[in-house]
Amino acid sequence: MEFQYSKEIDPHAYETDGLGYGIPLRMHKDQAEEIKGTLRAQRDWTKYVQPVHGYHGNLGDPYSFLCVTVPECLPDRLELISYANEYAFLYDDWMETFDLKNDLGETTGFLETFGAGALDLKIDPKARPEKRLQAQLLSEMMAKDPKRAVTTMKAWARFVQSAAKTRAEPFETLDEYMPARAVDAGELIWYGTLTFGMALTIPDHELDLCMKLARPAYVALGLANDLYSWEKERSAAIRAGQDYVFNAIWVIMKERSIEEDEAKEVCREEIIKAISTYCQTLEETRNDFSLSRDLRAYLEAVLLSYIGNLVWSIYCPRYRDF
Repeated sequence: MEFQYSKEIDPHAYETDGLGYGIPLRMHKDQAEEIKGTLRAQRDWTKYVQPVHGYHGNLGDPYSFLCVTVPECLPDRLELISYANEYAFLYDDWMETFDLKNDLGETTGFLETFGAGALDLKIDPKARPEKRLQAQLLSEMMAKDPKRAVTTMKAWARFVQSAAKTRAEPFETLDEYMPARAVDAGELIWYGTLTFGMALTIPDHELDLCMKLARPAYVALGLANDLYSWEKERSAAIRAGQDYVFNAIWVIMKERSIEEDEAKEVCREEIIKAISTYCQTLEETRNDFSLSRDLRAYLEAVLLSYIGNLVWSIYCPRYRDF
C-alpha cells in the first residue's frame, strides 16, 4: 500500500502492552477533519435524540479513533466517516442500555432504524429521531459516492441486526464467542467504513474470500476491544440490570472459573494468537496478484485498523473515563 495521507508514529511514543506484534502505527495528517465530524455528530444527537452528557467517543489525545484506524482515508471523506463512527458509538452506547435478552418494545423500535428501510432517503415525519439522522448521513454519503454509500449502509444494517441477536444471549465458551465477537467488533460496519473511506471496491466474486481472510484480524480487534472496554461494559451491564456481559473477559471467567486478572491474561494470549495468524495470512497474500488490488489494499488497511484500535483503546477517554 502506498501511503499518501498518513505519517508513521515513533513506536517509543506509545504503549501497546505487548500486543502490537511489531505493526507500525500510522496517523492521518488531518486530525481537524475527524474533530469536525465527531463534534457535528454529537451536536445533532443532542439536538434530535437526547443530550450528550459525560460521553466519550472518537476523540482522544493524542490519538483519535479514525485518524489511527483509517490513516489512509481520503481527506475529503474523513469528516464524513468520523460523523458516521461517532453516530455508531452513540448508537452502541444507547443499545447497551436495552435489555436485548428480553427484547423489550423500545429495543425493537430502536433497531428498526437499520431495518428494511435502512436505504430510504424519504423519511416519515413520525420516524424516530435517530432514523432521521441515519437518513441524513446516507444522503451525505450518497452525494459523495453513491455506489459505496449503498454498500456501506447495507453492511451497517446487517451489522446492527446481527449484533443485536449476538448480544441477546450469553456465550458459554470462548470458542463460541470469538466468531460472534468478530461480527460485533464491526466486521461488517468496518468493511463499509474502509471501502467508503478509502474508495475501495471488492469484486463480488472476492467478497466471501475477503471476509474469510480478514476474520482473524477482526477476532484480534474484538478481543483487544474487550480487554480495554471491560470495566466500561461491566458497569453498563450492571446499570441495565443484565446478568451477563457481552465481553470475552466475562466468558473466560465463567468458562474456566478463574478470576478477572487471569481471564485478562487468557484474552491477551488469544489476541496474539489471532493477530499472528492474520500477519501470516497477509504475508501470503501481499504479493498474490491473482487477488484484486483493492482486496490486497483492504487487507493491509485492516492490519492498520488493528494497531490503531489497540493504541486508541489504551489511551482513549472512552474506556478510561466513564
